Amino acid sequence: MAKQTTIQEFESIFPKLEEVLLEHAKKYNLPEKELAWYKQSLNVNAVGGKCNRGMSVPDSVSLLLSRPLSEDEYFKAATLGWLTELLQAFFLVSDDIMDSSITRRGKPCWYRHEGVGMIAINDAFILESFIYILLKKFFRDHPRYLDFIELFHETTYQTELGQLCDLLTAPEDVVNLDNFSMRKYSFIVIYKTAYYSFYLPVALALLLLDTPATEGNLKQAEDILIPMGEYFQIQDDYLDNFGLPEQIGKIGTDIMDNKCSWLVNQALAIVTPEQRKILEENYGRKDKAKEAVIKKLYDDLNLEQIYRDYEEKFVVEIRERISKIDETEGLKKGVFEAFLSKIYKRSK
Repeated sequence: MAKQTTIQEFESIFPKLEEVLLEHAKKYNLPEKELAWYKQSLNVNAVGGKCNRGMSVPDSVSLLLSRPLSEDEYFKAATLGWLTELLQAFFLVSDDIMDSSITRRGKPCWYRHEGVGMIAINDAFILESFIYILLKKFFRDHPRYLDFIELFHETTYQTELGQLCDLLTAPEDVVNLDNFSMRKYSFIVIYKTAYYSFYLPVALALLLLDTPATEGNLKQAEDILIPMGEYFQIQDDYLDNFGLPEQIGKIGTDIMDNKCSWLVNQALAIVTPEQRKILEENYGRKDKAKEAVIKKLYDDLNLEQIYRDYEEKFVVEIRERISKIDETEGLKKGVFEAFLSKIYKRSK
């Protein structure tokens, strides 16, 4: 049977990776004060999250092999998982600056730590460079070493394109609903979230095992995981408005933040001219009363039921796609079923 990793097992790999990164910096005689900063940035930004993306790599490898992993297999798979977490850390440090965010994982964003400020931009660059230092250290002799490098570069580029579209479509201080469309929404979601959150962990698992990483298998994985990533973000948008704060762990702010969310795009597609006027006058304002007007409009438009209908239709279609996988080629249905089971009808 395949074995599912735990956060404790996954985090137990990190100290060895941290040691490699510190030794690498010491080779350049990085002064002691700066080395301490380098270490603190690594620990604050890479550690402490849910690690869902990172843990998906060893979980996927185990499912592909249909057995628990040996110690060495687990170390290699979990290391690739940590590279995914480092990519996430690089994105989040940068994103928090661009969005002027206040907190991250219940603590001040890195750029808001005392004495950090815009030094965080350079720290984000360093977090990204850690990926390639660790790849070279542990995978230089792997037959897919170049593919690993290219995958991380391409995924980074895709995510940056998604972020660009998001920033230009929905700036917090300029409300223009004409900028919004489902086409733009899909682009933002697919490229900003789906590739690095869903496709990357499975592609890394396939490449690690080498032989299952055929062009056909990678394409089939992409065709299933990218729509699943889009579904995941649509869920997030739905929960931002309709989820219970005590379950999702935060108070939704998409309406006041002028987000190009799935809900507002659904609303724009079905509103009457009078309802469109309500959206224009109240959406994207830092005003609780105006937010309440939009929430009532969403209820009047029955967006909760529209979401539930979408979810059921999507899950039927994705399960059908999963059922068509030919497992004789090395790809396993269980990899995708595991992803779906984690997110279907989630409430947080």
